[in-house]
Amino acid sequence: MTLTPAFLDELRSRITLSSLIGKSVKIRRAGREYKACCPFHQEKTPSFTINDDKGFYHCFGCGAHGDAIRWMTDQRGLPFMDAVKELAAAAGMEVPAPDKRSAERAERQKGLHDLMADAAQWFTEQLHGLAGAEARAVLERRGISAETARRFGFGYAPDSRSRLRHALSSYGDARLVEAGMLIQVEGKEPYDRFRGRLMIPIRDVRGRVIAFGGRIIGDGEPKYLNSPETPLFDKGRNLYNLDRAQAAARKAGRVIAVEGYMDVIALAQAGFEESVAPLGTAMTEQQLERLWRMADVPLLCFDGDSAGQKAAMRAAMRALPLLQPGRSLGFVVLPQGLDPDDLVRQRGPAAFEQLLAKPEPLVERIWAHELAAQPIETPEARAGLRRRLTEHAQAIGDPIVRSEYLAEFRRRFDRLFAPPPRRQYQQRQPGPAGQRRGPWKPPEPPPSAEARNVHSGGIDRVLAKAILAGLIRHPAEIARHMEVLGTLKMADGALGRLFEAVIDVALEDQALDGERLRTILATSGFDQIAGDLLRADTLPFSFTQVGGDEDRARADLNEAIAVLVARPAVDAALAEATAAVQSGFTDEAFARQVALVKERQMLEARLANLMLDDEEGETIA
Repeated sequence: MTLTPAFLDELRSRITLSSLIGKSVKIRRAGREYKACCPFHQEKTPSFTINDDKGFYHCFGCGAHGDAIRWMTDQRGLPFMDAVKELAAAAGMEVPAPDKRSAERAERQKGLHDLMADAAQWFTEQLHGLAGAEARAVLERRGISAETARRFGFGYAPDSRSRLRHALSSYGDARLVEAGMLIQVEGKEPYDRFRGRLMIPIRDVRGRVIAFGGRIIGDGEPKYLNSPETPLFDKGRNLYNLDRAQAAARKAGRVIAVEGYMDVIALAQAGFEESVAPLGTAMTEQQLERLWRMADVPLLCFDGDSAGQKAAMRAAMRALPLLQPGRSLGFVVLPQGLDPDDLVRQRGPAAFEQLLAKPEPLVERIWAHELAAQPIETPEARAGLRRRLTEHAQAIGDPIVRSEYLAEFRRRFDRLFAPPPRRQYQQRQPGPAGQRRGPWKPPEPPPSAEARNVHSGGIDRVLAKAILAGLIRHPAEIARHMEVLGTLKMADGALGRLFEAVIDVALEDQALDGERLRTILATSGFDQIAGDLLRADTLPFSFTQVGGDEDRARADLNEAIAVLVARPAVDAALAEATAAVQSGFTDEAFARQVALVKERQMLEARLANLMLDDEEGETIA
């Protein structure tokens, strides 16, 4: 089907956007526009505006923006064509007729939707009949109320090879096979796929039944049986309970992905309506995209056993290439041996809410997994850990997120393997006979080469020069650190004036590249000092060099700025702690001194890890 721009423009013009949005969101007039609290993120002060004249909505808080069709696809979750058809019906417009093949496909799917709806109704009737007594007992034992069973459309498939086939015989065997309700074996009569099972309808985003999941009554395998792939059902693109969870997720500001149907149903009964589940497969890229349309950081809550945790890691690996700034995953770790259903039944909704309040970030899940993967007692094992972490970070498609992961893994690695501080003991000097000698005091640690380069303002001048050279080569990074850089007194004299000029020029043109910035500096009287700075080979950092990996250079520059900012405060605190130890030794003062010495060593290690060598590629260190 081809929809012309003219048709779509006419459709938009016939829709009053405020009336459409006002059906599900409380809006109020504000001059020529309408305002509301944004339905796409949690907020208390309205920042969501609707302009009927221009036909668009916009949120100044989260950036959500679109027209009537976009509202139907993003807020209602409808596919594009379904959104157009629904709006056209409301506007009294005829959607252009599809071509013959599309029409035949649509008609065939319509018939399958009718078939599945009738099958769901028949299963429900069996559940409430004489044959469904055992299935009803299963629901009762699982704590599923009659209201919950009704809302989720529970049914029962009798233990028969032909009951459903005969009940829906008007559709014909071929259509029932196509819908996945019968199994066809060559040379034999088709027979019912679901037999002796508690039936759970699977619905699409519009609430139409497209498949079933069947749980065995009593013993038997498989415990759960799903519909096969059909023209209506693509298990890798759908999520169980998606139709109900979308509105609940917008209201709650989160979406929870669990492993199975019964987990979703138990959580919904306990008040967590924003729950969904994959359909018998590992979480796919398409399902992750569905989750991200509902929340920036979906919460994955898989079982606490090893299988559940492996499923969580598979989802993490699938998510890495798709990450974007602000878009990630959170992981809710359940107590060992419990699934969400068990947890809410045994410990109540409050216990589950506590777990949801403190999800494990994606970066922490990957770090913990790789740290526990094998012993790290040898240099070779530590190198393996470093390589695996780097490979995970390199899998991320977005260059900004990738550089942040590289930097974060580097920091964690350095903290874990930084050498312990050495305790330096003063040699006790013999005193006059009978005179009590005071407790020993550790000497003040000698200043490092970097510390000797720190001027009165507390900033390492050599590192400051390297960072300034990096900012000139990569001016796009200035905006990211503007708040910090604007308060730093990096140097005095000509170097300080050059720093201020770089900041001022970058503020005026945030799209500036390094070559253009150097041209502007040259015309402003900074030609010689900027040239000397860029030619200087004081510290071999990736961000001071010409060429090389741009992502690596930006990541290293960001890390160097973090060290530059952090080090003066650590140095000052260490000097204070050392003075405290010398004036009167206590265990508490010594412990603080040791901790600060270790923190100082970690900063030095972070800086050393940024230095290039002849054979280095882009790695964590």
